[in-house]
Amino acid sequence: MKISNLNISSDGIHFVDKDGNKLETSKAIGKITNRFGSFFLDLWLLKLTCVGLVPFHGFRNFFYRLSGIKMGKGATFHMGARFFLPKNIEIGEGTIVGDHAFFDGRAKIKIGKQVDIASQVMIYNSEHDLSDPTFKAIEEPVTIGDYVFIGPRVIIMPGVNVGNGAVIAGGAVVTKDVPENTIVGGVPAKEIGQRPLKVQNYKLGRARLFQ
Repeated sequence: MKISNLNISSDGIHFVDKDGNKLETSKAIGKITNRFGSFFLDLWLLKLTCVGLVPFHGFRNFFYRLSGIKMGKGATFHMGARFFLPKNIEIGEGTIVGDHAFFDGRAKIKIGKQVDIASQVMIYNSEHDLSDPTFKAIEEPVTIGDYVFIGPRVIIMPGVNVGNGAVIAGGAVVTKDVPENTIVGGVPAKEIGQRPLKVQNYKLGRARLFQ
């Protein structure tokens, strides 16, 4: 008889994994500890989701920093942001993130300064290995340089590096690195032009109040 992760048989009581394979006691204890950790993380993420609906930037940013997100001076998220693991996320000075963004964070996400990120952008760090019999997850960091513009509803996949001054057109799915000052668009994203201004030194405007 199997009860959750316990297997009761004539041989005694054993811990088993999700596939029914016997686990050593030390590994089972580690999994139990991780399960409790995940539970408390999920509670904290639920709190952050609620915090993300409060229409005051300072209030939201206080809790985002408290959760481990590194935010440069003047950086902010608009309402509705969601995360998986905030402690691995870093955004630079003056960077503005649009409403209802999703930042994964199971691996490092590093975003430079004065980056303009539009609404409903999703940045992922984890995807499943389709060739692995256990369908295990592969986690890779994402790096975005300074003065990048990311249009609405862009999806950036694990392991992508976006160079300084690059532009990603709305709705694009970015699966490969984007060189500096390159404009990309489409699914999957491909080069569609070059940014005329090769050296950027501007500051973004004020984030929208109560959003």
